Amino acid sequence: MDSLRTPDSRFSDLPDWPYAPNYIDTLDGYDGLRVHYVDEGPKDAERVFLCLHGQPTWSYLYRKMIPVFADSDARVIAPDWLGFGRSDKPAEDSAYSFNFHRDMILAFIRALDLRNITLVVQDWGGLLGLTLPHAMPDRITRLLVMNTSIAVGQSPGKGFEDWRAYNAANPDLDIAALMKRATPILSDAEAQAYAAPYPDVTYKGGVRRFPDMVMTSPDMEGVDHARAALDFLSNHWQGQSFMAVGHQDPVLGPPAMKWLHSVIRNCPPALDVLEGGHFLQEWGAPIATAALAHWGDS
Repeated sequence: MDSLRTPDSRFSDLPDWPYAPNYIDTLDGYDGLRVHYVDEGPKDAERVFLCLHGQPTWSYLYRKMIPVFADSDARVIAPDWLGFGRSDKPAEDSAYSFNFHRDMILAFIRALDLRNITLVVQDWGGLLGLTLPHAMPDRITRLLVMNTSIAVGQSPGKGFEDWRAYNAANPDLDIAALMKRATPILSDAEAQAYAAPYPDVTYKGGVRRFPDMVMTSPDMEGVDHARAALDFLSNHWQGQSFMAVGHQDPVLGPPAMKWLHSVIRNCPPALDVLEGGHFLQEWGAPIATAALAHWGDS
């Protein structure tokens, strides 16, 4: 598969980003495609926090949560989806699909033999990530869920459809500008850090594809996994959960999260972040602290 690799120079001197890159290019079914991940804390830690980002972000999104989790003596892993961050970027937009990403993260978890996982998800991190517990019930024991959903074949509404149309009309999406509009607390340098992985439009295939992949009709790829996840989380989930809701999210805000809360078995009351937007990890340090306190890890 033809792919692009962002030059390392694009990632120099990013604000609040001291983390050394880690790579794996031997994932089953993905040989030759290099996946980047942050890996902090003891390799033999009893607990693993696996932090999954969405669109159009990358693991940089977790920079405020990684140190909080690591300070609890846990291992913290934040991978970049293929097409994002420092991971390789298949050149053809058609390469990206729900199963392409889902199978990759399953292979990644197996390759690193991750266990006792707290899955930390938001946006596409949740659309994909929440389909993992029923596939790996012996590995995933806790959920930390922020502004996301489970897509079972229905449209989330006009706000999402408008976003999908905007994304389709802007194949060379100005990621820094988008992040600054959605998250006004970002500095200009932080907003530019989100754009660092994409030197030009040819690198943005993964960014372009994610909105079109959201399962808004019942015949779309991934609906079967989503429905299985919905059943599992509603009726069979035995793990612990924690939810935080950014109230300024126009698409996946309180109404959407109220529904998601209702379908995660034994999920405790959500932490409301009134000033928080869609990219809730930007308000992430107190969320991580509250989750650790709730679970008795702090």
